[in-house]
Amino acid sequence: MSYIQHQISAGIGLITLDRPKALNALSLDMVIDLLALLTDWADNAEVKAVAIRGSNKEGPFGAFCAGGDIRFFHEAGINNDPALEDFFTEEYRLNHLIFTYPKPYIAFMDGVVMGGGMGISQGASLRIVTERSKVAMPETNIGLFPDVGGTYFLCRCPGASGEYLALTGQLMVHGEAIALGLADKLVNSADMPALWDVLSNQPSLSVSDRLDRLEDLLGGSQAIPEPAWLNGQIDAIFSLETISEIVTALDNDGSDWANQTLDVLYRRSPLMLHVVLRQIRIGRQLSLADDLRMERAMIRHCFYTEHLGRMGESSETIEGIRALAIDKDHNPAWNPVHIEEVSEEMVEPFFISPWTAKQHPLADLD
Repeated sequence: MSYIQHQISAGIGLITLDRPKALNALSLDMVIDLLALLTDWADNAEVKAVAIRGSNKEGPFGAFCAGGDIRFFHEAGINNDPALEDFFTEEYRLNHLIFTYPKPYIAFMDGVVMGGGMGISQGASLRIVTERSKVAMPETNIGLFPDVGGTYFLCRCPGASGEYLALTGQLMVHGEAIALGLADKLVNSADMPALWDVLSNQPSLSVSDRLDRLEDLLGGSQAIPEPAWLNGQIDAIFSLETISEIVTALDNDGSDWANQTLDVLYRRSPLMLHVVLRQIRIGRQLSLADDLRMERAMIRHCFYTEHLGRMGESSETIEGIRALAIDKDHNPAWNPVHIEEVSEEMVEPFFISPWTAKQHPLADLD
Protein backbone atom coordinates (compact mmCIF):
# COMPACT_ATOMS: atom_id res chain seq x y z
CA MET A 1 0.00 0.00 0.00
CA SER A 2 1.32 3.44 -0.93
CA TYR A 3 1.03 6.17 1.66
CA ILE A 4 1.89 8.85 -0.93
CA GLN A 5 -1.01 9.98 -3.11
CA HIS A 6 -0.06 12.19 -6.03
CA GLN A 7 -1.27 13.63 -9.29
CA ILE A 8 -0.44 16.37 -11.78
CA SER A 9 -3.25 18.89 -12.23
CA ALA A 10 -2.75 21.29 -15.13
CA GLY A 11 0.93 21.83 -14.38
CA ILE A 12 0.94 21.52 -10.60
CA GLY A 13 2.16 18.39 -8.84
CA LEU A 14 -0.06 17.60 -5.87
CA ILE A 15 1.07 15.35 -3.01
CA THR A 16 -1.00 14.05 -0.10
CA LEU A 17 0.64 12.12 2.73
CA ASP A 18 -1.88 9.40 3.48
CA ARG A 19 -0.87 7.52 6.61
CA PRO A 20 -3.32 9.16 9.02
CA LYS A 21 -3.29 6.50 11.73
CA ALA A 22 0.40 7.29 12.27
CA LEU A 23 -0.08 11.05 11.79
CA ASN A 24 1.72 10.59 8.47
CA ALA A 25 4.98 9.59 10.15
CA LEU A 26 7.51 8.85 7.43
CA SER A 27 8.48 5.25 6.72
CA LEU A 28 11.45 4.30 4.57
CA ASP A 29 9.12 3.50 1.67
CA MET A 30 7.46 6.91 1.99
CA VAL A 31 10.82 8.67 1.94
CA ILE A 32 11.95 6.68 -1.11
CA ASP A 33 8.67 7.36 -2.92
CA LEU A 34 8.78 11.10 -2.16
CA LEU A 35 12.40 11.36 -3.25
CA ALA A 36 11.72 9.55 -6.53
CA LEU A 37 8.57 11.55 -7.23
CA LEU A 38 10.10 14.96 -6.53
CA THR A 39 13.22 14.08 -8.51
CA ASP A 40 11.07 13.12 -11.47
CA TRP A 41 8.95 16.25 -11.21
CA ALA A 42 12.01 18.48 -10.94
CA ASP A 43 12.97 17.39 -14.48
CA ASN A 44 9.42 17.15 -15.82
CA ALA A 45 8.60 20.17 -17.97
CA GLU A 46 4.89 19.50 -17.43
CA VAL A 47 5.24 20.24 -13.71
CA LYS A 48 5.64 23.94 -12.95
CA ALA A 49 5.05 23.86 -9.16
CA VAL A 50 4.45 21.38 -6.32
CA ALA A 51 2.11 21.45 -3.31
CA ILE A 52 2.13 19.02 -0.38
CA ARG A 53 -0.36 18.36 2.43
CA GLY A 54 -1.19 15.68 4.96
CA SER A 55 -4.42 13.91 5.83
CA ASN A 56 -6.28 12.79 8.93
CA LYS A 57 -8.69 9.92 9.48
CA GLU A 58 -11.57 11.96 8.08
CA GLY A 59 -9.81 13.18 4.94
CA PRO A 60 -7.33 15.82 3.75
CA PHE A 61 -5.62 18.24 6.16
CA GLY A 62 -5.77 18.07 9.95
CA ALA A 63 -2.32 16.43 10.24
CA PHE A 64 0.75 17.18 8.15
CA CYS A 65 3.55 14.90 9.37
CA ALA A 66 4.56 13.89 12.89
CA GLY A 67 8.14 13.03 11.88
CA GLY A 68 9.97 9.80 11.20
CA ASP A 69 8.62 6.42 12.26
CA ILE A 70 10.31 6.14 15.66
CA ARG A 71 8.92 2.66 16.30
CA PHE A 72 10.82 1.55 13.21
CA PHE A 73 13.94 3.33 14.53
CA HIS A 74 13.61 1.42 17.80
CA GLU A 75 13.22 -2.01 16.21
CA ALA A 76 15.86 -1.43 13.54
CA GLY A 77 18.33 0.00 16.06
CA ILE A 78 18.02 -2.96 18.37
CA ASN A 79 18.30 -5.48 15.53
CA ASN A 80 21.14 -3.67 13.75
CA ASP A 81 18.96 -3.49 10.64
CA PRO A 82 20.79 -1.79 7.73
CA ALA A 83 17.46 -0.26 6.68
CA LEU A 84 17.98 2.25 9.50
CA GLU A 85 21.08 3.60 7.77
CA ASP A 86 19.20 3.68 4.46
CA PHE A 87 16.35 5.64 6.03
CA PHE A 88 18.49 8.56 7.16
CA THR A 89 20.58 8.66 4.00
CA GLU A 90 17.49 8.82 1.81
CA GLU A 91 15.64 11.20 4.14
CA TYR A 92 18.50 13.71 4.17
CA ARG A 93 18.72 13.48 0.38
CA LEU A 94 15.02 14.30 0.28
CA ASN A 95 15.50 17.26 2.62
CA HIS A 96 18.32 18.62 0.44
CA LEU A 97 16.22 18.23 -2.68
CA ILE A 98 13.33 20.18 -1.17
CA PHE A 99 15.56 22.98 0.11
CA THR A 100 17.12 23.32 -3.35
CA TYR A 101 14.01 22.57 -5.40
CA PRO A 102 14.05 24.38 -8.77
CA LYS A 103 10.28 25.01 -8.78
CA PRO A 104 7.81 26.58 -6.33
CA TYR A 105 7.12 24.11 -3.51
CA ILE A 106 4.20 24.92 -1.22
CA ALA A 107 3.72 23.23 2.16
CA PHE A 108 0.24 23.20 3.73
CA MET A 109 1.38 22.72 7.34
CA ASP A 110 -1.97 22.09 8.99
CA GLY A 111 -1.95 20.05 12.22
CA VAL A 112 1.13 18.37 13.65
CA VAL A 113 4.42 19.32 11.96
CA MET A 114 7.36 17.84 13.83
CA GLY A 115 10.76 16.36 13.11
CA GLY A 116 10.66 14.81 9.67
CA GLY A 117 7.57 16.89 8.92
CA MET A 118 9.75 19.97 9.33
CA GLY A 119 12.31 18.40 7.01
CA ILE A 120 9.79 18.21 4.17
CA SER A 121 8.32 21.67 4.80
CA GLN A 122 11.06 24.07 5.89
CA GLY A 123 12.63 24.15 2.43
CA ALA A 124 9.32 25.21 0.88
CA SER A 125 9.01 28.52 -0.95
CA LEU A 126 5.68 29.04 0.85
CA ARG A 127 4.82 27.56 4.27
CA ILE A 128 1.20 27.89 5.40
CA VAL A 129 0.13 27.19 9.00
CA THR A 130 -3.26 27.27 10.74
CA GLU A 131 -4.63 27.60 14.25
CA ARG A 132 -4.34 23.78 14.45
CA SER A 133 -0.64 23.72 13.57
CA LYS A 134 1.70 22.27 16.18
CA VAL A 135 5.23 22.92 15.04
CA ALA A 136 8.32 21.64 16.85
CA MET A 137 11.67 19.89 16.71
CA PRO A 138 11.29 17.75 19.87
CA GLU A 139 14.12 15.27 19.28
CA THR A 140 15.91 15.87 22.58
CA ASN A 141 12.85 14.28 24.19
CA ILE A 142 13.98 10.92 22.76
CA GLY A 143 17.73 11.30 23.21
CA LEU A 144 18.25 12.50 19.66
CA PHE A 145 19.10 15.86 18.05
CA PRO A 146 17.07 18.06 15.64
CA ASP A 147 18.08 16.57 12.31
CA VAL A 148 16.50 16.66 8.79
CA GLY A 149 18.30 19.96 8.25
CA GLY A 150 17.30 21.20 11.70
CA THR A 151 20.79 22.56 12.21
CA TYR A 152 20.39 24.68 9.09
CA PHE A 153 16.98 26.20 9.78
CA LEU A 154 17.13 26.46 13.58
CA CYS A 155 20.46 28.25 13.64
CA ARG A 156 18.91 30.89 11.36
CA CYS A 157 16.14 31.70 13.83
CA PRO A 158 16.50 35.12 15.48
CA GLY A 159 19.02 35.56 18.29
CA ALA A 160 19.52 32.49 20.43
CA SER A 161 16.01 31.18 19.80
CA GLY A 162 17.49 28.39 17.67
CA GLU A 163 19.40 27.06 20.66
CA TYR A 164 16.28 27.35 22.80
CA LEU A 165 14.07 25.52 20.30
CA ALA A 166 16.65 22.80 19.69
CA LEU A 167 17.35 22.11 23.36
CA THR A 168 13.81 22.32 24.74
CA GLY A 169 11.72 21.17 21.76
CA GLN A 170 9.36 24.10 22.46
CA LEU A 171 5.99 23.68 20.75
CA MET A 172 4.91 26.49 18.42
CA VAL A 173 1.15 26.85 17.96
CA HIS A 174 -1.11 29.03 15.82
CA GLY A 175 1.19 31.49 14.02
CA GLU A 176 4.10 31.32 16.48
CA ALA A 177 6.32 29.64 13.91
CA ILE A 178 6.05 32.77 11.76
CA ALA A 179 7.68 34.84 14.50
CA LEU A 180 10.62 32.42 14.44
CA GLY A 181 10.96 32.45 10.64
CA LEU A 182 9.67 28.88 10.38
CA ALA A 183 6.41 29.63 8.55
CA ASP A 184 5.13 32.33 6.23
CA LYS A 185 1.35 32.64 6.42
CA LEU A 186 -1.37 31.93 8.98
CA VAL A 187 -4.88 31.01 7.79
CA ASN A 188 -7.98 29.42 9.28
CA SER A 189 -7.95 25.65 8.92
CA ALA A 190 -11.45 25.87 7.42
CA ASP A 191 -9.93 27.79 4.49
CA MET A 192 -7.29 25.19 3.62
CA PRO A 193 -9.49 23.18 1.20
CA ALA A 194 -10.35 26.32 -0.76
CA LEU A 195 -6.68 27.33 -0.97
CA TRP A 196 -5.76 23.85 -2.19
CA ASP A 197 -8.61 24.04 -4.67
CA VAL A 198 -7.07 27.14 -6.24
CA LEU A 199 -4.10 24.98 -7.21
CA SER A 200 -5.86 21.74 -8.01
CA ASN A 201 -9.21 22.55 -9.60
CA GLN A 202 -8.84 25.63 -11.78
CA PRO A 203 -7.24 24.26 -14.98
CA SER A 204 -8.52 27.18 -17.04
CA LEU A 205 -5.97 29.41 -15.28
CA SER A 206 -2.25 29.21 -15.97
CA VAL A 207 0.01 27.94 -13.20
CA SER A 208 1.35 31.45 -12.74
CA ASP A 209 -2.17 32.84 -12.39
CA ARG A 210 -3.10 30.16 -9.86
CA LEU A 211 0.00 30.88 -7.77
CA ASP A 212 -0.81 34.60 -7.90
CA ARG A 213 -4.39 33.85 -6.90
CA LEU A 214 -3.16 31.83 -3.93
CA GLU A 215 -0.91 34.71 -2.84
CA ASP A 216 -3.85 37.13 -3.14
CA LEU A 217 -6.04 34.93 -0.94
CA LEU A 218 -3.29 34.64 1.65
CA GLY A 219 -3.04 38.42 1.79
CA GLY A 220 -0.12 40.69 2.54
CA SER A 221 1.87 41.06 5.72
CA GLN A 222 0.23 39.74 8.87
CA ALA A 223 0.48 41.12 12.40
CA ILE A 224 1.55 38.03 14.32
CA PRO A 225 2.24 38.67 18.01
CA GLU A 226 5.41 37.15 19.36
CA PRO A 227 4.93 34.08 21.56
CA ALA A 228 4.84 34.85 25.29
CA TRP A 229 7.78 32.48 25.79
CA LEU A 230 9.93 34.33 23.23
CA ASN A 231 11.46 36.87 25.57
CA GLY A 232 14.74 38.68 26.10
CA GLN A 233 15.85 36.08 28.61
CA ILE A 234 16.27 33.55 25.78
CA ASP A 235 18.93 35.60 24.03
CA ALA A 236 20.71 36.42 27.27
CA ILE A 237 20.72 32.88 28.62
CA PHE A 238 20.80 30.57 25.60
CA SER A 239 23.71 32.44 24.04
CA LEU A 240 25.92 31.35 26.95
CA GLU A 241 28.78 29.07 26.04
CA THR A 242 27.90 25.81 27.79
CA ILE A 243 24.89 23.86 28.99
CA SER A 244 26.13 24.17 32.56
CA GLU A 245 26.20 27.96 32.24
CA ILE A 246 22.70 27.98 30.72
CA VAL A 247 21.32 25.86 33.55
CA THR A 248 23.02 28.01 36.19
CA ALA A 249 21.64 31.19 34.62
CA LEU A 250 18.13 29.75 34.55
CA ASP A 251 18.44 28.73 38.18
CA ASN A 252 19.64 32.22 39.14
CA ASP A 253 16.85 33.86 37.13
CA GLY A 254 14.15 32.26 39.27
CA SER A 255 11.19 33.38 37.14
CA ASP A 256 8.32 31.04 36.33
CA TRP A 257 9.57 30.83 32.75
CA ALA A 258 13.11 29.97 33.91
CA ASN A 259 11.88 27.32 36.33
CA GLN A 260 9.66 25.74 33.68
CA THR A 261 12.55 25.75 31.20
CA LEU A 262 14.84 24.14 33.78
CA ASP A 263 12.27 21.42 34.39
CA VAL A 264 12.20 20.67 30.65
CA LEU A 265 16.00 20.54 30.34
CA TYR A 266 16.37 18.27 33.36
CA ARG A 267 14.08 15.74 31.67
CA ARG A 268 16.22 15.66 28.52
CA SER A 269 19.29 13.53 27.89
CA PRO A 270 22.25 15.38 29.48
CA LEU A 271 24.57 13.94 26.85
CA MET A 272 22.41 15.08 23.95
CA LEU A 273 21.92 18.55 25.42
CA HIS A 274 25.67 19.07 25.15
CA VAL A 275 25.71 17.59 21.64
CA VAL A 276 22.79 19.72 20.44
CA LEU A 277 24.21 22.99 21.73
CA ARG A 278 27.42 22.35 19.82
CA GLN A 279 25.43 21.27 16.76
CA ILE A 280 23.59 24.59 16.50
CA ARG A 281 26.75 26.63 17.08
CA ILE A 282 28.67 24.72 14.40
CA GLY A 283 25.71 24.94 12.01
CA ARG A 284 26.04 28.70 11.65
CA GLN A 285 29.26 28.12 9.74
CA LEU A 286 27.99 25.39 7.40
CA SER A 287 26.32 25.19 4.03
CA LEU A 288 23.15 23.13 3.75
CA ALA A 289 25.02 20.20 2.17
CA ASP A 290 27.76 20.25 4.81
CA ASP A 291 25.13 20.49 7.54
CA LEU A 292 23.33 17.39 6.25
CA ARG A 293 26.63 15.53 6.00
CA MET A 294 27.36 16.46 9.62
CA GLU A 295 23.89 15.33 10.70
CA ARG A 296 24.30 12.04 8.83
CA ALA A 297 27.45 11.33 10.83
CA MET A 298 25.78 12.44 14.07
CA ILE A 299 22.76 10.20 13.55
CA ARG A 300 24.99 7.19 13.09
CA HIS A 301 26.77 7.96 16.35
CA CYS A 302 23.39 8.24 18.11
CA PHE A 303 22.47 4.65 17.33
CA TYR A 304 26.01 3.23 17.34
CA THR A 305 27.82 5.19 20.04
CA GLU A 306 30.96 3.12 19.74
CA HIS A 307 33.20 5.64 21.50
CA LEU A 308 31.09 5.08 24.63
CA GLY A 309 30.81 1.34 24.08
CA ARG A 310 27.06 1.67 23.56
CA MET A 311 24.69 0.60 20.83
CA GLY A 312 21.23 -0.88 20.46
CA GLU A 313 19.27 -0.88 23.71
CA SER A 314 22.05 0.93 25.58
CA SER A 315 22.09 3.97 23.28
CA GLU A 316 20.45 7.22 24.41
CA THR A 317 18.17 7.29 21.39
CA ILE A 318 16.83 3.75 21.73
CA GLU A 319 16.28 4.32 25.45
CA GLY A 320 14.50 7.60 24.76
CA ILE A 321 12.18 6.03 22.21
CA ARG A 322 11.49 3.12 24.56
CA ALA A 323 10.41 5.45 27.34
CA LEU A 324 8.23 7.63 25.11
CA ALA A 325 6.67 5.29 22.56
CA ILE A 326 7.30 1.62 23.43
CA ASP A 327 6.87 1.14 27.19
CA LYS A 328 5.48 4.68 27.56
CA ASP A 329 6.75 4.99 31.13
CA HIS A 330 8.21 8.45 30.35
CA ASN A 331 11.15 7.60 32.58
CA PRO A 332 14.25 7.22 30.41
CA ALA A 333 17.43 6.00 32.07
CA TRP A 334 19.81 8.58 30.63
CA ASN A 335 23.54 7.91 30.80
CA PRO A 336 25.17 10.02 32.15
CA VAL A 337 22.41 11.04 34.53
CA HIS A 338 23.58 14.58 35.25
CA ILE A 339 24.61 17.47 33.00
CA GLU A 340 27.83 17.95 34.99
CA GLU A 341 28.91 14.37 34.26
CA VAL A 342 29.12 14.90 30.49
CA SER A 343 32.70 15.35 29.32
CA GLU A 344 34.23 16.78 26.16
CA GLU A 345 35.44 13.28 25.29
CA MET A 346 31.83 12.09 25.20
CA VAL A 347 30.65 14.91 22.95
CA GLU A 348 33.44 15.48 20.43
CA PRO A 349 33.19 12.10 18.60
CA PHE A 350 29.59 12.88 17.54
CA PHE A 351 31.09 15.41 15.15
CA ILE A 352 33.74 13.15 13.67
CA SER A 353 32.58 11.41 10.51
CA PRO A 354 32.99 7.62 10.39
CA TRP A 355 33.59 8.00 6.64
CA THR A 356 36.17 9.76 4.52
CA ALA A 357 34.90 12.68 2.46
CA LYS A 358 34.66 10.50 -0.65
CA GLN A 359 33.02 7.59 1.16
CA HIS A 360 30.35 9.68 2.88
CA PRO A 361 26.85 8.51 1.81
CA LEU A 362 25.95 12.14 1.03
CA ALA A 363 29.27 13.02 -0.61
CA ASP A 364 27.59 14.11 -3.83
CA LEU A 365 25.35 16.79 -2.31
CA ASP A 366 26.32 20.32 -3.28
